[in-house]
Amino acid sequence: MNDPILHHYPASPFSEKVRLVLGFKGLAWRSVTVPVMMPKPDVVALTGGYRRTPFLQIGADVYCDTALMCRVLDRLAPQPPLLPAAGAALAPILAQWADSALFWAAVPLTIQLGGPAGLLPEASPEFLQAFAADRAAMSAGLRRPGPHDARAHLANYLGWLEGLLGDGRAFVLGAEPCIADFAIAQSPWFIRRSPKAAALLLPPYPRLQAWTERVAAFGHGSASELTSGDALAVAAGAGRHAPCRVDPSLGFDAGSDVTVNALDYGADPVPGRLVGLSLDEVVLERVDERAGRVHVHFPRIGYQIKALRA
Repeated sequence: MNDPILHHYPASPFSEKVRLVLGFKGLAWRSVTVPVMMPKPDVVALTGGYRRTPFLQIGADVYCDTALMCRVLDRLAPQPPLLPAAGAALAPILAQWADSALFWAAVPLTIQLGGPAGLLPEASPEFLQAFAADRAAMSAGLRRPGPHDARAHLANYLGWLEGLLGDGRAFVLGAEPCIADFAIAQSPWFIRRSPKAAALLLPPYPRLQAWTERVAAFGHGSASELTSGDALAVAAGAGRHAPCRVDPSLGFDAGSDVTVNALDYGADPVPGRLVGLSLDEVVLERVDERAGRVHVHFPRIGYQIKALRA
């Protein structure tokens, strides 16, 4: 099996979630740094238009959305598990809450309080203006709370987590870490990148801050740099894909032309030929002149499939 290739950039919260999972698993991986905003020609060559960061590549299989990416890494390296027996039923539910409600309270508020310049200190004023416009376009139509409401939401959420850790447990669901720990960890990690926001938001939660340090201690595994051009060559030369099939009871025919898009933000539709469909996952086959024949994988939760009508 080829080492997994993570396409990411340093300041991305969801990338930090996956980097921590790679560290927890003790995996060797290849690191491709992608542009922070469009245009992303090498990204589009692999994903067909999915522009959210990060995404995971294994050969000619491209996995979008960190919920699916973490399941793939758990299959690749089952020990230690992301779903230990003690929290297997609750962990995915808590992780989904962290990826949505907690994220959308923490990240925009951190940017509002600390300013984008504090999170991207090397960026020029022109870049920051373009970055703001890019993110506004990605989240067009997404209803988010204003700063006063977001601060109240976040205080509630962090208070819940502080209370959850109040019995002395090491991780959010007990003695062992699980996928929920890594999904939650990206938000305090991002807050702490802004000293001003961290000073305003985190002091009331000492247990949560100590837990954040425990999760961060897993590190990021063993990463080696790879160019985006080399990643395209890996896909083009793979010659095979992970097994998949279309369940005919789920409303779409194998080989049909469809699009897949996210339902919340960054909802650019990705077109392709349907080659995999289950209750958990949808797989599109795409052909690119540089990447070759690529299978692009999405989770079912948070995404929709639409038939392309001739």
